[in-house]
Amino acid sequence: MSAAVEAGREGKGLGRGRVGLLGSVVIGVSCIAPAYTLSGALGPTASAVGDHLPAILLVGFVPMLLVAVGYRALNTAMPDSGTTFTWSARAFGPWVGWMGGWGLLAATVLVLSNLAGIAVDFFYLLLAQLTGDDAVADLAANTPVNVATCLVFTALACWVSYRGLEATKAVQYVLVALQVVVLIWFCVAAFAHVADGSAPAALAVDPAWFDPTGVGSFSAFAAGVSLSVFVYWGWDVVLTMNEETRGARTTPGRAALATIAVIVLLYLAIALAVLTYAGTGEQGLGLGSPDVQDNVFAALAGPVMGPAAVLVSVAVLASSAASLQSTFISPARTLLAMGHYGALAPRFARITPRFQSPGHATVAAGVVAGAFYAVVRVLSEDVLWDTITALGMMVCFYYGVTALACVWYFRRTWRGSARRFLTTCLAPGAGGVLLLAFFVQTSVDSMDPSFGSGSELFGVGLVFLLGTGILVLGAVVMVVQRVLRPAFFRGDTLPRGCDGEPPAQTTAAAAPAAAGTAAAAGGAREEFAE
Repeated sequence: MSAAVEAGREGKGLGRGRVGLLGSVVIGVSCIAPAYTLSGALGPTASAVGDHLPAILLVGFVPMLLVAVGYRALNTAMPDSGTTFTWSARAFGPWVGWMGGWGLLAATVLVLSNLAGIAVDFFYLLLAQLTGDDAVADLAANTPVNVATCLVFTALACWVSYRGLEATKAVQYVLVALQVVVLIWFCVAAFAHVADGSAPAALAVDPAWFDPTGVGSFSAFAAGVSLSVFVYWGWDVVLTMNEETRGARTTPGRAALATIAVIVLLYLAIALAVLTYAGTGEQGLGLGSPDVQDNVFAALAGPVMGPAAVLVSVAVLASSAASLQSTFISPARTLLAMGHYGALAPRFARITPRFQSPGHATVAAGVVAGAFYAVVRVLSEDVLWDTITALGMMVCFYYGVTALACVWYFRRTWRGSARRFLTTCLAPGAGGVLLLAFFVQTSVDSMDPSFGSGSELFGVGLVFLLGTGILVLGAVVMVVQRVLRPAFFRGDTLPRGCDGEPPAQTTAAAAPAAAGTAAAAGGAREEFAE
């Protein structure tokens, strides 16, 4: 590891040892937000791939697992809160690193907007269910009320995140436990209806559902995988907390793999429950019905759980609120790293003395997310729908870049170790290529105006314009930063390198917050403790 990178890790000022393995997994699950993500993505995914939904969820899981192996290797070598930004810059240089960081920031802003919107919808739906007044649920459709409520939720989530990981962890234990219990209850109730023949479809589990080759076309397959990538997205939050985790080199990697394993089991159970209960038909409660696709849980909760259906609304609200709060972790710490290494203004590197958290970066992420939601909500609800697909594109982009950064960074260490070759080349390389292929395919397909919500501008699909427009905007901002902060783009503050070569010397401009505190590469082994 370079002395500059080690100095950067030591000198950012984040609170150390704030979270262990269990806390990391809980925060990882909360960021993925299973109840929220499935409510918005299960329907569109089923509409793309039909009853091959379990297969697509498994296929989406494979590149996530492969990429997570690469993340674990990079974290062991360079436990830095900048993750994608720092690792890509070390492997490929400042330009790729900057765009990788931008991809992560863009993805989190998009998902924060969707999380806030879903939270508002279920907040008023829950109030309507509790009061018995259906008119209350209609308040979510009132744009001024919707935007105002969204901004309040965003501000509250930002406030908790501003107070650091200890406050975040305390909130997440309660909210994650609530949503997981309700989702398991939903699965059990659905399977019970199937068993007694009272389910609308009452289908038996078919092994063909697990066969991804049964999907009609590669475009449908790629669209389904992009959406399934969206439902897994968020596990990498456990890596951005690495500087604040007990056992910074080992615990985050373990937490990432454990988080993905928990989520895939939960997703498969829910997918089988809704498929066997409702089927994929276009009428009634079938997953192909337009009324069901918009929000699977809102449509199926009543028939499946009866009077307890209100708990599903509580779970989705808790899920979106929990993820809204925990999702702030990644952009705040990425902005912190970018400010620390001189890729953005130094104010992003400010740490709150009381909470030892990236206060300025957290507030900045909240302001941008709130403003983005307010603008797109006023413009069109279709834009919010299309941001889910655009989010999948952003995730495929920055996960893919990070995975390939792992391959290139460890290229001198493969010889003589089959395990090393598997974990730093074959697994992350395959995952990165798959995700970048899905990114390219979805980008091409999304140019069709019928893709996503069907919205278009000048004959080009809105999903394509959102995805590529965000990347182009990032390139423009990067060029501006190149003029304002040349030291980073010369490689002075975050030098390019690879594992197995002598550490680079820390220049006068490198790691400004940690001058003189660089530790030797490989440092003392950190003891894991929960």
